[in-house]
Amino acid sequence: MKVGVVFPQTEIGTSAADIAAFARAAEDMGYDHVVAYDHVLGVVPRSADWKGYTYKDTFHEPLVLFGYLAAITRRLELATGILVLPQRDARLVAKQAAEVDVLSGGRLRLGVGVGWNSAEFDAMGADFRSRGARAEEQVALLRALWTQEVVTFEGRWHRLVEAGINPLPVRRPIPIWMGGESDAALRRTARLADGWMAGGTLRTPTARLARDPGGYPAMVARLREYAREAGRPPAAVGLERRINAADPPREWARAAAEWRALGGTHLSVNTMRAGLGSAGAHIEAIRRIREVLAQEGVVSGGAGA
Repeated sequence: MKVGVVFPQTEIGTSAADIAAFARAAEDMGYDHVVAYDHVLGVVPRSADWKGYTYKDTFHEPLVLFGYLAAITRRLELATGILVLPQRDARLVAKQAAEVDVLSGGRLRLGVGVGWNSAEFDAMGADFRSRGARAEEQVALLRALWTQEVVTFEGRWHRLVEAGINPLPVRRPIPIWMGGESDAALRRTARLADGWMAGGTLRTPTARLARDPGGYPAMVARLREYAREAGRPPAAVGLERRINAADPPREWARAAAEWRALGGTHLSVNTMRAGLGSAGAHIEAIRRIREVLAQEGVVSGGAGA
């Protein structure tokens, strides 16, 4: 099981030196990948009980960020987790992703999802209601653009006649993983994606019950059944989830052990919302979590492995 870190989007600040220090520290510790969340526009809260991100939350644009990280790291896989695909132009995403893959030597994994924030879709001029079907068409177009020099594509939302991107990516196609925990998202992932990126909404027992009484084991079982129904071997769909620094160490170990037992292929350490006030504090948090995971046999070696 590969273990990586979540880039602390909303808490790392805007210092290029801090961003570089975090990424280099993760790589030096032996982490396998870095995951970056995506929001293009922050909005003013729409209600008193709004629980999403707002215009006050800092978000570095993932693909531009990865261009920078590609230059200062050598081994870390760069993963979006997730890029809100239906509010972006798929042709531009194909070009940007291919460029990151080239500059990083084939280290990009593109996690995509359909998003949840209708206000952001409105602000981006994108239709919220058709986002699921539109994303499926976008995935087909992305893979065509990454594997063919010249593409002709006729879809409901996208039309392309004898055009292509250059340079093509190193990995053809770039792996596409999908996020989301609804039944529709799981079915879409099982049919189309190289892997599933489980979000953070199952962190508490209450949230697990809201999504599925059986928690992650039940969701993984459903995902695998949907893959079989789609004519795919379940092992063809990778599995990634997160553990949270805000939880006690015993929960890190429990969640990691559970995920490994389920056949999880990737695990990511999230240090946001844990009361950490600096880049250095986030670095120390991922060091401590890696030490705990090493003690549990989830990763090899200690923080300097």
